[in-house]
Amino acid sequence: MKKIITLCLFVFALFLGTQSAVAQNSNLEVKKKTNTIVNAKAAKETKALRKIVGFEKVQMDDVYEVIREYTYHTYLIENPDLTQGKEPKKMATVNEELDNNMKSVLTEEQFKRFKNYHNN
Repeated sequence: MKKIITLCLFVFALFLGTQSAVAQNSNLEVKKKTNTIVNAKAAKETKALRKIVGFEKVQMDDVYEVIREYTYHTYLIENPDLTQGKEPKKMATVNEELDNNMKSVLTEEQFKRFKNYHNN
C-alpha cells in the first residue's frame, strides 16, 4: 500500500513539473516573437531615419538601440497582454525618453530633423 501511495505522489510531482515547464516554454516563445518583431521594426525605422536625419554610420548602432528601446515599449503599450501583470510605461514617458536619448546621440541639427520627422 505504501508503495502505491509513494508511486502516486511521484507521478503527481512529475505532472506538476511538466506543467511548469510547458508554461515557461510558452513564455520564451512569446519573448522570442516580441524581440523579432521589435528588432525588425527598429531596423526599418533606423534605415528610414538615416535617410532623413543624415546621421553618420558610427551613430547608427546608438540610434538603433534608442529606436529599439522605444519600439519595445510602444509594442508593450499596444499589446498589454504581454506585460504579465506589470504596468507598461506611459506613452508620454516613452516619448520623453526617446527625445532625451536621441538628443544625446545626435547633433543639434540632426536632432531638429529628427523632431520634425517624428512629430509628423
